[in-house]
Amino acid sequence: MSTTAKQVMDIRTSKGVGASSNEELRNWTDRGWDQAMKEGNYDRSRERLNFEILNGRIVPLQKSHSLSDRMAENLAARGIKDPNEGLEDPKYRTVVNFIFGGSTDRMRELAFGSQKVDFDSKNGNGHVRRMPEIEEWARDIYDFVAGKWGEDNILAFIVHLDEKNPHIHCSLLPIDKNNKFAYKKLFAGKDVIDYKKRSIALHDELAKVNEKWGLFRGASITETGARHRSTEDYRRWLAEECDSLARQKANAERALLDLNVELAIAEKKHKSFTTMIENLKREKDDLERELDSLRELQKNSQSVSAGIVQKIQSLENQKAIVEGKLADKVAKLNETDQLLDKLRQDKDEIERMADEMEQRANDSELSWAQNMSYHLNSVMADTMASEFMTRYPKLPDDFKLAFDGTLLEELAEEGNHIVQVAICLVCGYVDDATTIAKTHGGGGGGSKSGWGRSPKDDDREWARRCLARARAMCAPANGRRRKK
Repeated sequence: MSTTAKQVMDIRTSKGVGASSNEELRNWTDRGWDQAMKEGNYDRSRERLNFEILNGRIVPLQKSHSLSDRMAENLAARGIKDPNEGLEDPKYRTVVNFIFGGSTDRMRELAFGSQKVDFDSKNGNGHVRRMPEIEEWARDIYDFVAGKWGEDNILAFIVHLDEKNPHIHCSLLPIDKNNKFAYKKLFAGKDVIDYKKRSIALHDELAKVNEKWGLFRGASITETGARHRSTEDYRRWLAEECDSLARQKANAERALLDLNVELAIAEKKHKSFTTMIENLKREKDDLERELDSLRELQKNSQSVSAGIVQKIQSLENQKAIVEGKLADKVAKLNETDQLLDKLRQDKDEIERMADEMEQRANDSELSWAQNMSYHLNSVMADTMASEFMTRYPKLPDDFKLAFDGTLLEELAEEGNHIVQVAICLVCGYVDDATTIAKTHGGGGGGSKSGWGRSPKDDDREWARRCLARARAMCAPANGRRRKK
């Protein structure tokens, strides 16, 4: 077995369970599954292999029990109030979403052993069975989460084997021992440095659990200085993500148009059957009144004419025909009602998926804009610093006095190191910022205790504070200005 397989743990927060419940529970209609397989890497023939761990027991996915219902029941049973309840725009991070997994080959080996699986197929692996190793690995991860944050706080622990890489979705309530929501206390820490230390420690702890399963701790970004994506890779990925989401949204909109046509036809049928049923009921009522009249006449007559008997028989036959038609139309109306219900459910689901893709597209476009803005600002700052550095020495001394003590003077004298240090601070790389500052003659800015982004800082204020700190860090330790 290879020792190069790496563990994976991704952590994201949300202000409630959001729209993830249907996806995680695979609670889709047939049409929803068709759409999901068209747009994603899902294999419906392996969906039966998915499972969840509920109160320590391995069970099939409890699709009828949504994550929002689970959260409400969990909090109610413990007498805890959801801080987002009643807020038009939720603002508190009440759910921590984990994805646990590992290198693809090793995870597939745990899930399927040596079985032949076509991972490009969307519905052709009906022969595949689930291996006990994936269940045992999932139990170990479940015990790790329960032991660290409390089993009562595990909202859902779902294992997906119907995608290309088997993995766990774990939704956790960040509630402390005092039954209070405490995300910052349990996860974020007091500042970005504390959060960074906690994250590294958490990966180390998980590695001890995963080691027996052949999944090992990778080197951290802090240790290697590596990035998951280069700037160009990230730019390309964001562009592709935006294009992909736009295509998915367009496909959903086309599916919605087709569905609306089906709905219109079904609603027209529903109206037609309703009208026919009303007409047949009136016809039946008329026949019954006429029959009642003839039977009353027959009852009170001394002698019954052959004409009355024949008329009664004819009306009885007509009534039987009308009742047959009525029963047929009622059955067809019921079928149409069921079809309408299904079409409306499909419509709701596709609209939800379209809204979700639109939100994801908007988020990706925003990330793209922020990424480009970040690099553009960096290039502009470097360019302005370079241009001023070449011109400043040529200025007359009386002109230089006008820039005394300004950032422009510092940039001219010290190069663009201030900009580099400021960028490191914005990204949270305080150690790197200190190294750059000291390497170029700076004093490092004194104590860094308590340094970090305040919750009240917006992006502009945070950037301003980082720039001010960068200037202090790049200043000589003895407080003397460099010789010109």
